[in-house]
Parts: sequence; C-alpha cells; structure tokens
Amino acid sequence: MQITLIHNPGAGGAGQANPKHPDRAALEGLLREAGHGVFYQSAAEEDWDTALKRPADLVVVAGGDGTVARVARRLAALPDAPAFAALPLGTANNIGQSLGLMRHAMAAHVAHWPRAARARLDVGVAHGPWGEEQFIEGMGLGLFAWMMPKADESGALAAITDPDAALGYALRMLRRQLETHQPERINATLDDRDISGDYLMFEAMNIPNIGPNLFLAPEARPDDGLLDVVMVDEHHRGELLETLADWHEGKPTPPVLPTVRGKRLRIEPIASNVHMDDKMWQPGDNERPARADIEVTLRAGVVEVLLPPED
Repeated sequence: MQITLIHNPGAGGAGQANPKHPDRAALEGLLREAGHGVFYQSAAEEDWDTALKRPADLVVVAGGDGTVARVARRLAALPDAPAFAALPLGTANNIGQSLGLMRHAMAAHVAHWPRAARARLDVGVAHGPWGEEQFIEGMGLGLFAWMMPKADESGALAAITDPDAALGYALRMLRRQLETHQPERINATLDDRDISGDYLMFEAMNIPNIGPNLFLAPEARPDDGLLDVVMVDEHHRGELLETLADWHEGKPTPPVLPTVRGKRLRIEPIASNVHMDDKMWQPGDNERPARADIEVTLRAGVVEVLLPPED
C-alpha cells in the first residue's frame, strides 16, 4: 500500500529510545519492512495538511488523540479521501481505545492493513459563540471544561513526561475539584426532549472516553450516528468520585451515570466554559458571537477507518 504518514514527533514521549514511542526512522522502517511505500509528513509543520491531498491508499496517523482527531476532521472535509489508520502514541489514546487499537502490537496492525475490515467514523459538529468546531471525542460543560484551562495555567500537567503519571495527576485534580464543584444550570433539549437540570458535568460523547481516560459513556460508539449525553447531577457526585478513584487505580470500571442518546442537542446561551475535544471556549473569547445558543449534531460516517485484527 502507498501510505501518507502523518506523525506528531512530540506525542507521548516520541523520539525516545522506546518501542512504544518510535521516532520517524523507526516508524518508516516498520512500514517499509511490511512492504508499504511511505511519504512522511510531520504534524508539527504549519502546512502539514497539504500532504493529505497526495495520492495514497491509506493515511496513517502516528500520534496522540489531538493529532488523530485533527487528521480525521481534515479528511472528513476532503472529497474522495482515503481511509485512515491510527498508531496511537499519546497519553490517553481515547480514540485508539474506542477503535480497539490498544489490544495489539503496532507491527500487527501494520501487517494487517491490506486485508483489514473498514468502518465509518462519525464527526461531531458544535455551533455556538465560537462559530463552528468539529470534534471526535466529545464536547461538554462543567467539571472537565473547568479543569482544562486550570491545568494549562499551572503548567504542572505539561511538565509531566510519563504518560501514566500525567493521567494520574489529571484524575487526582478532577477528583479534588469534584469534592466541592458546584452544579450549574443547563437548559437543553435532545431531539426536542427536555433534559435541562443542574449538572456538575454535562458531556455529549461520540466515543466512550474523553480527556484523561474518562470512561464516561461505555455504550457510545463512533459509528452509530448518535450522541451519548452524560449528565452528572448532585445525586451522582459520590458515584463519580468513586469511579474516578477506580480509574486512578487503573480499574476501567464502567460507570452508571444518567445518559440519553440522540442526534441533535441544543443548549441555551450560558456563561460557562465549553470544550470540544481539546479545544476550549470561554466567555469573552469572542467580541461578536456567531450565535449565542449551542447546537451539536453528528456528521454520520464521514470518515473511513481501518479496524484492527480480530482478537
């Protein structure tokens, strides 16, 4: 196969002498040893996406969730785009986990690509004061949207180079904040059904995990055309605290949190942080909002993705 390789050289400690974090030479060698032709493009370069217009049988993304999502979103906008495959190299690898990519070694995926089954990946679209943003993992308000800018401001999380330690720090930070975090009023409808309430966390999920491996929506699928909206209110604070503790100990305990499924989410104007994957919008970011309310939908099956070998 002729492959366009999009690689984030800084993902999850890439560049170290570690087989889990291969550098450019190791990645190209792995692909060529399997008989594939390779055109390499660093995702750190400003015009990286021009490489997606090259003729290719497959686009391969080697990086973390941010890089995988960026490439998927760009492919969704291209006519007749090739399929893509991911080699997860990040800290959380939420997208890789949702696609079942973490169960096999990297070499097994590379050898399997010519005969791999294919699926379609949904892409979320959020319209609001920021204009339009697309997402792969999810968008939301409340606890996690509060934490993201706080983590950036402190710089402590960015300074942690070990992926497991970084995830542990983020989970501890969330758990500490959840102990005192106050619910906020969110007026919303899902397919015209009123789901308004006072929520500690409100997340519209396209896949089961977001952020630091927050396993919020166990039943979410990236190819079903539905949003899984997880709504954590005061009655479920204790349950989420216990679940965060389990996740910190490495137990992927499926939570039992109030969740509804649908295709179109509408949220009334709100003076609150909103995240879309790893992008943030905060009140005051736009002098002239494109629109005050928020509308979230999915573009169903707009990206083709290669599936891993069967277990």
